[in-house]
Amino acid sequence: MRSLIFSRLRSNPRLLLSRIASISITQSPSHIPLPLPPPSPSIRYFHDLPSSAEGAHLAQPKPSRILQSDSQPVDEMEEVDESMNEFLSRFVWTIRPKLVDAYPDLPRETLNAMLLVICQKVAALMEPGAVAEDTPVDLSEDLWKTILEVSNSVQETMRRDRIREELKKYLHCEEVKEMCRFAADIGIRGPMLRELRFKWTREKLEEVDFYRSLDQMREQAQVQEQLEKGISLTSGNDSSMEKKGGASKLLALPQRKGKIKYKIYGLDLSDPEWAELANKVEESEKHFLPEELQPVEGKCKKVEESILSMNPKRNDPKPLLDEWKELLHPRRVDWLALLDRIKERSVNLYFKIAELLLTEESFGSNIRDYSKLIDAHSKADRIEDAERILQAMIEKGIMPDVIVSLVLVHMYSKVGNLDRAKDAFDSLRREGFEPDLKAYSSMITAYAKVGIPKEGETLMRQMEARDIKPTREIYMELLKAFAKNGEVDGAQRIMNNMQFSGIQPTLESFTLLVQAYGKAGDPDLARGHFDHMIKSGYKPDDQCTANMMAAYCRKNLLDKALDLLLTLEKDGFQPGIATYSILVDWFGQLQLVEEAEAILRKIAEKGETPFEVHVSLCCMYSRTRQEAKARKSLKILEARKELLQADQFERIISGLLAGGLLDDAKRMLERMQARGFTPPEHFRFSLTAAQSISRQKPFTKRGGN
Repeated sequence: MRSLIFSRLRSNPRLLLSRIASISITQSPSHIPLPLPPPSPSIRYFHDLPSSAEGAHLAQPKPSRILQSDSQPVDEMEEVDESMNEFLSRFVWTIRPKLVDAYPDLPRETLNAMLLVICQKVAALMEPGAVAEDTPVDLSEDLWKTILEVSNSVQETMRRDRIREELKKYLHCEEVKEMCRFAADIGIRGPMLRELRFKWTREKLEEVDFYRSLDQMREQAQVQEQLEKGISLTSGNDSSMEKKGGASKLLALPQRKGKIKYKIYGLDLSDPEWAELANKVEESEKHFLPEELQPVEGKCKKVEESILSMNPKRNDPKPLLDEWKELLHPRRVDWLALLDRIKERSVNLYFKIAELLLTEESFGSNIRDYSKLIDAHSKADRIEDAERILQAMIEKGIMPDVIVSLVLVHMYSKVGNLDRAKDAFDSLRREGFEPDLKAYSSMITAYAKVGIPKEGETLMRQMEARDIKPTREIYMELLKAFAKNGEVDGAQRIMNNMQFSGIQPTLESFTLLVQAYGKAGDPDLARGHFDHMIKSGYKPDDQCTANMMAAYCRKNLLDKALDLLLTLEKDGFQPGIATYSILVDWFGQLQLVEEAEAILRKIAEKGETPFEVHVSLCCMYSRTRQEAKARKSLKILEARKELLQADQFERIISGLLAGGLLDDAKRMLERMQARGFTPPEHFRFSLTAAQSISRQKPFTKRGGN
């Protein structure tokens, strides 16, 4: 029977699946489960590389067997058709995982027996008009469906592989190359040429297949003609089969013929040395997971889940950690693994447990644990917690090293604590560490935040002397600090250095330069830079226009400010909240209540009123004796008193004194002192004099009540 199968397969390789697919499923359900689940990619199968020395020995090339029997000689088995060999091998390879998934607890011998029965059924049905009666075991309907699905998928895979190999062969044929050269000559390049090349290759393959089918039809016609004349090409095989008493019995699973040939990117993996390499890889994988890392199972696993799901604000993790420690007896690697899992769930819980583990003996904390925790706290803006960890580290006798000092420089520079940042920076230098760009940048930022940009500029010169090029961010931090202080020389110097370094000015840099000249009381130069910005192609935004309005406000040049606004509005500019805020402050100083309130309504239409506007409103309403409105703005200011600066306190107190609100002025003076600001002496004299003579003028209603 086997010889007949292969003789038919040689003439028509697709006969196998066409015979199986044409069977009507009439078998009764058997003991095989319904349905079979899909295969799992994590299981090693029948044709996997061996994982032991014995497996490597068994993986050596042996004579291929497709349908092996006791009476079948090896010479005849080697004549088995190659396509049939490939199909059965792929069929066993594909259907074995389905059986393994359906029966994960069955021994390997039982699974091999089940595969043997299936292969007998498949082999028996290859013969035209045959029914699978070779074995007494019946297959269920769902198993037949699975067999048909696997057969179809194997056939489709073999077809795709054949087409792919033939495409590779015709991809470099002379006809395709000639067409590609012609396409390149007329200017076709890149992906389009690649697509055309594959298109021409497919067309060439279709042409070859067409003529190949014609040759097959001619050969079949010749064979049919010879059969009609009584000449059979397979008479030798048939007679040998008849002498042996019919079809042979399938006694073993099919195997591949010859060596397994796997090629990946041109690398031949069929060499026996890859079996030895597989063993080495398996041994090396054992080192990826440290042996001391214990598996967390049972009750210990439940305790760990309780730790991961707890609320760090309401619960204390110490009891659960002690229970987890008692159950597992962990080492440092176990604690680190637990911390990683906690960090994925909750950062706040990670901070709390990591701090507890610093005093845990089995954890064995070192300076790196402290530095990592300090850095994590500083990045999360938890400065007090970071300082507490630092103090605990020093109390334990661990002094900060270079890494810890770098973390402290970045942390204190971020919050503007210049003294602490300088101490950490000097500690770096004493340790012999040359500061890098990040350390310099942090220190310059610290100087800029506290309003000492000249010291930051000195550090920038040191950077340049060490061939460390300052970044745009460093220049902009210094430019902001100089502009805020109104130091035009420093701002202009930074602007020039930026251009010498190849950093072109932007709208932000022009805005800061206008702000610097405006605060210095030079509106003409501020207007010059404003016009230069427009000529450079930048359209002024709301903040830049507000800085220009502030420059005119300091010199009370209302006509020039209105002229500028009209000019900008002709070009399509619409004032925003920042520009309107400057106008409200300006009108408030002039005590133009109605005009200020009109601008205030426009601000309300665009969004929330800025906090600084209430300073202007409090002063304006106090000076115009509108007590109710003055105290309404004063209430808003007191609610956010931590945002007030020294100059704003002085404006509020002077306005309250001018309006006769002595109690409110005294209260704001106390708040100013509580913030650490030193009030001018004339405030105290004015307040004392006003209280001594008890003079408070009656309010007159102007511009509202």
